[in-house]
Amino acid sequence: MRRPTLTALIVVVGLVLLADYLIVNEALGQLAGVFVDAAILVAAGAALAAVTSLALRRANDLRHRRGDPVSALLVLGGMAAMLIAGLRPDATGPTDAAVGWLLTALLIPIGATLFGLLFITTLGAARRSIQFGGREALVLVGVAIVTLILLLPLDGGAGSWLADAAAWWLAVPIGAVFRGILIGVAILTAVVAARMLLGVGPSTDE
Repeated sequence: MRRPTLTALIVVVGLVLLADYLIVNEALGQLAGVFVDAAILVAAGAALAAVTSLALRRANDLRHRRGDPVSALLVLGGMAAMLIAGLRPDATGPTDAAVGWLLTALLIPIGATLFGLLFITTLGAARRSIQFGGREALVLVGVAIVTLILLLPLDGGAGSWLADAAAWWLAVPIGAVFRGILIGVAILTAVVAARMLLGVGPSTDE
């Protein structure tokens, strides 16, 4: 599919979904549902292709003795365990007890460990940012400290006040920043897509 055709398709789908969000119409809602289902299928296919590519790459690493064999074995073993647990004859898919055990006993602790390491790394990055100075770094570290204090798990009246303050902090100032970034990215994407579709762009002549 050529780029202008793909860009036009993305713009049309986006306009249909936006119209479905703004206008109550049964036919439009059904068309938007078809687009959403198609997007889910495409995303699932892309995810399956990515997992298959990762498995083949790790298997090739083992066969040709490249990289770390232990990590390759762990990746392939983890994939095989999840596939066997979810696809065995009497399994019930994602709601199967074996799948749930693998998630709660293995994946969630591994994810928590990675986030713990990320927290330590973030503290080191914050310390280096303060050392180098700069207004933006100080504002970033200050906001992170305020957010961390508000999310402290305390009991009693102080805990309730912190929870309410944290909910307001995340929903209003931080949420406003994220919404502004998303709106800006969406507008920029629409403008770039429209320029590509119409063939309008800056001249490349000297």
